[in-house]
Amino acid sequence: MPLIPEEPQIHESAQGPRATPASGRTAPTPRPVPGPRPAAPPRPGRAGPRPAPPMQRTPRDVATATPAPSGPAAPAASAPASVTPQIQLIPASAQGALDAAEEAVDLLLETGRAPGEVLVITTGEPHPWAAHELSFGEASYWAQHDAGDDVFYADATMASRAASRPVVVVAINGGPDTAAATALPLAHTRADALLIVCGDPQQINSVLGAGV
Repeated sequence: MPLIPEEPQIHESAQGPRATPASGRTAPTPRPVPGPRPAAPPRPGRAGPRPAPPMQRTPRDVATATPAPSGPAAPAASAPASVTPQIQLIPASAQGALDAAEEAVDLLLETGRAPGEVLVITTGEPHPWAAHELSFGEASYWAQHDAGDDVFYADATMASRAASRPVVVVAINGGPDTAAATALPLAHTRADALLIVCGDPQQINSVLGAGV
């Protein structure tokens, strides 16, 4: 609103005596009422009114708008490669191989292996536990194998029926000349992490060197 300059104050000596309020003073000219202000010109660089913000999409709209992947489908993940078990050799005679295998089993259990993780294969005389359990029939014998609660002892001639376990211990305690050549490749396929072989080092190395 424009400011109205104040009425100049003229000194009484120059104008003469001032009229008293009783005599009344001439009413001042009424000040004009200001009209509406003109609209401001548009700011440079902006043409027309500001556009409205875009509509926000809902999660469903986003999912619908996502384009489908084009091109060939991604290849399926390949199966993990088989892990070769670590092989440990314990020198022992044919007469002492079974005792060496028993000591290896005891050490495995003492270091934290669960009994159900160990399979023992013999090439000659079967382990006393296996001979005892087989006296009750093969059904009862293999039922204990399937339960997987304890160390399982199997003869090389029937060990092919045994399932894989983390650790396999082989006692080369006699049997035919081909017993070791048959038992070691089989034991190698049944051991997931560790294969322990108790017996004659020369005989064992000859078999292992043949591609076990």
